[in-house]
Amino acid sequence: MLTIPITAFVTLVIILVIANLSSGEKKIEHKIDRLYASDDPQFLRSMGLLLGPPVVSGNRFEMLLNGEHIFPSMLEGIRSASKTITFETFIYWSGEIGEQIAHALADKAREGVAVHVLLDWVGSSKMDKRYLNMLHDAGAQVIQYHKPHWTGLGRMNDRTHRKLLVIDGHIGFTGGVGIAPEWTGHAQDEKHWRDTHFRVAGPVVGHMQAVFMDNWVKATGNVLHGPDYFPEVEGVGDGLAHMFSSSPSGGSDDMQLMYLMAIIAATRSIHLASAYFVPDKLTINAIVEAAKRGVKVQIITPGKRIDTHTVREASRACWGDMLRAGVEMFEYQPTMFHCKLLVVDEYLVSVGSTNFDSRSFKLNDEANLNIYDRDFAKLQTATFADDIRQSRQVTLDAWLRRPFSEKLIEKFASLLDAQL
Repeated sequence: MLTIPITAFVTLVIILVIANLSSGEKKIEHKIDRLYASDDPQFLRSMGLLLGPPVVSGNRFEMLLNGEHIFPSMLEGIRSASKTITFETFIYWSGEIGEQIAHALADKAREGVAVHVLLDWVGSSKMDKRYLNMLHDAGAQVIQYHKPHWTGLGRMNDRTHRKLLVIDGHIGFTGGVGIAPEWTGHAQDEKHWRDTHFRVAGPVVGHMQAVFMDNWVKATGNVLHGPDYFPEVEGVGDGLAHMFSSSPSGGSDDMQLMYLMAIIAATRSIHLASAYFVPDKLTINAIVEAAKRGVKVQIITPGKRIDTHTVREASRACWGDMLRAGVEMFEYQPTMFHCKLLVVDEYLVSVGSTNFDSRSFKLNDEANLNIYDRDFAKLQTATFADDIRQSRQVTLDAWLRRPFSEKLIEKFASLLDAQL
């Protein structure tokens, strides 16, 4: 008598598992032709039109190196707010910095500032519930994204990995940092990670606000608009930029498309820093072709000090063709390397939440800021060079001679590529 209900239950579980492992959208399957270089005006035009919001001018950017510079700047921004704060993040754990930010947000909410906080449910699972109560009691709106509910079990694998903080619609922050003790300090030891965040001013902050609103509407059904959220912003610099996003519910391939277009347009150099570097075959081929046409390609990934060893093993399994083509691979040694940066021809700088893997390209909600500024790009390549000096290069010979046991583990890890 129980056979039918049990069968139905098992079938439902299988359907939900399949739904969680697939975005349901077609992925980019075919090689993209190289029709122009990065210095061709068509490159900027195509990037703006294909990825969503057009490129806007009048922006100013500041690089924030590691937690000792990132968090004071973010806290200063929060404390300066007079009208609105919108904040979306993946990781928010317990610890001193988490408490400081919660107190700062709560203080502003009590002052009458409209505070809206969107936390990923999985990423904030280690958050002290006192912080949530503090924010709620102060009058802030706090939502946990895709909290489990029977009506949305098929979305459990869709996490918001975006990292956005917007102050009064005028100042924005984005990059790789999460709210946890690991990101504090200056990467001085294994317990303190290496990461970079960016402070942005100018019209492109409106793009950042719009990306936040995308998930806020999905999570709450409420639309926040008007001059308190989208004020008229005057130009404050000369930088060109646009902010764009991707999610499984629409445009899940936008991030991979951006990376592919940038790699294909590269003429002289590609500098890629990636905390989780597990490219698919199409992307590997694009990198290999760039190297073969004379582009200097340097890639930094974490070394043995990494929070997810399966990712490192899956990554190393796919380095062969790139190393044979002359790509220079480096593993950062001092601590976990959590940076997410692409610099092409010392012109395009792409920063944000996106990792170089299938989870970011297909499953997560992500957001990246693309900056088209040669002076800013040179600053990023100089910082990249500093990171290389603290990294160990992995040559083709060393990769071929790694122990059989490592090769076997990497082979098994690579079978999970679609979920990494």
